[in-house]
Parts: sequence; C-alpha cells; structure tokens
Amino acid sequence: MNELFRMKYSVVLLLLFLSFSCVEKKSAETEINRVESKQISTTDTLKFTSGVRSIFQDSKGNYWLGSHNEGVSYYNGKVFEYFTTDEGLAHNQIRTIQEDKSGNIWFGTSNGVSVYDGGQFRNYRTRSNNPILDWNETSGDLWFYAGEEDGINRFNGTSMNYLLFPKPKNYSPKNSYGVTDISKDKNGTVWIATYAALFNYNGITTNIYENQELELIADDVLHIRSVLADSKERIWIGNNGIGVLLMENGKTINFSDAHGLVHDNSPKNGNLSPPGTMEHVFVIEEDSEGNIWFGDRDTGAWKYDGKTMTNYTIDSKSSPTMIWSIYNDKNNNLLFGMADGEVYTFTGESFEKMF
Repeated sequence: MNELFRMKYSVVLLLLFLSFSCVEKKSAETEINRVESKQISTTDTLKFTSGVRSIFQDSKGNYWLGSHNEGVSYYNGKVFEYFTTDEGLAHNQIRTIQEDKSGNIWFGTSNGVSVYDGGQFRNYRTRSNNPILDWNETSGDLWFYAGEEDGINRFNGTSMNYLLFPKPKNYSPKNSYGVTDISKDKNGTVWIATYAALFNYNGITTNIYENQELELIADDVLHIRSVLADSKERIWIGNNGIGVLLMENGKTINFSDAHGLVHDNSPKNGNLSPPGTMEHVFVIEEDSEGNIWFGDRDTGAWKYDGKTMTNYTIDSKSSPTMIWSIYNDKNNNLLFGMADGEVYTFTGESFEKMF
C-alpha cells in the first residue's frame, strides 16, 4: 500500500514539474504587457528629438514612426500617440516596423521583438540557447535583427526561432555578423545585410557574399549598413566606408566609385567624407517611378534615375542632417526620417517637413 502511494505521489510530482517547466519556458520566451489608454501620451506634433530610424504605414493608412531612443509614435492623421518601455515595448530603439496578416504591428528593437495588437504588447527574446542550423526547419515571413550575434530571427506564427548563419570562409571572431538590414526580392529571396558579409536565403539554401563574391579590391573592407532588392532584380549594398555596391546580371561593381563619388584619397573607413561623395550609405529605397534613393551619413540624399546621380540637401541647416530612413508610402509619398527627429517628404523638386 505504501509502495502504491509512493508511485502515485511520484507521478503527481512529475506532472507538476513538467507543467511548471512549460510555464517557465513560455514566460521566458514571451512577456505580455497590457496598455491602458489613460497611460498613452499624445501631442499635436511629433516630439522626437532623436533619429527616426524606421517609418511604416499600416493597412489602415496610419503611420508608425520608430525612434533612435524614444520608442515609437503612432499617427492616426490627428494626433501622435507614444509607446515606450513604460507601456511595454522591449526597448526604446526601434529598428524595423512590420505588419502581419492579422493587422498586428511588429517592432524590431535593439533588445528583443515587440508585437502590438491594439491593446497589449507581447515581447519576444531574440537570443536563444537552442539556435537552428537548418533554416528549412522553420517557416514564416517575419524576420528580425537578433543582436550582435551570428544569426537572425524568424517568427513562425507561434515562436521566435534563432537561425545561425553558415560560417563564412573568412570567419573571424573579430567580425560582427549582427544584422543591419533586410530586403526581400520579387522571387521571395530574403537578403540579409550584416556588418561583415551579405547573406541570402531562397527557401532552400543560405548563401554567403564576402569580398571575393562581391569582387572587392584588396583594400576594400565590408561594413554593410543597408541592402535593397529592387524591382529590376538588382541588389544594392550600402557600406560605411566604401560606398554602394551593385550586383546585377551576375556581376558586382562599386557603384559609388563608377560614378566618381569616392574621393581620391578616401581612407575607405568610417571617417567623415567631403561634399560630393557617397561613401557612407545607411539606407536605400526605391520610389514609385523606379528611381533609387540613397541616404548618405555625411552628404545628404542622392537619387539615381538610371542614368545620372542627383544630390539633395533635405533641410536648410548649416550642416547636413543624417538620414536614418527612407520610406515609400501607399500614396507614393517618399518620406525621409532624419537624425534630429523630423520627417520630410519629397515634392518632386524639393523637400517639405511632414512631421
């Protein structure tokens, strides 16, 4: 009788342990924060003073503006509402904004991923003790920065998976493979910019593009900050130091150098560059007419119409303000998020402050 009791007691303890473990695993992966409407602050004009790193217009026409260190602002056409870590965001630096098929808004932050359903934030950790080597074991259309790590996050509708990059030939612990930008081409291939290499995933294989594949010369060092897969199936790669690389028809050229936008004595690193150069490109976008736009850290906005390059100064300040983001909205307005927290739109000839 005592033996039977001990067996039943052991089974109960085991079930309790397994149940507790599942709860612990779930709570460790996600954190839910409800948002009270009375907590949300509002203003008539955008109050950000740090850079607007990301811009997104949702399916209802509302704008979401992600800042460098002040959280996110939601604009419904009348007022700006603000969400920070106080309201449940994972972090106040917002790097990407996306919308899923259910209308939920996803924020890739510098420390985790947040999703907002209109009433609460659910936060996901991006680092995992169980990284995945075979990317084909996962699914999902939402991809996220995973910290200064050697991989990327992919959400499958239920959980956040951490996918490891295949080791590059020239792998060095000194190199950073933290994700800086993500772009998807018309065939569904995902292009992933990291500081030290470019990766892509076509649904079957994960490919690596380093110095040799990108046909760099000996002194060139990759420090990738942006990537764009455009409507003509060209891949544009923005670097901090060596300018823009262009992959087209199986060949790669230094686009900046080909257009005389790398100065003769350029150190090809992060040093300040003079006017008339395009060596530090942190953002690339295509407008509704097929023009390619580049945001250079030091020299403002550049437009390529397929033949010529045109340089623009967006604001009238004494020194050019860095462009953090360029976004083509649903009305084909081209928006520029600036390092001083302002947003401008291109009128076709000049720029006007929008937010």
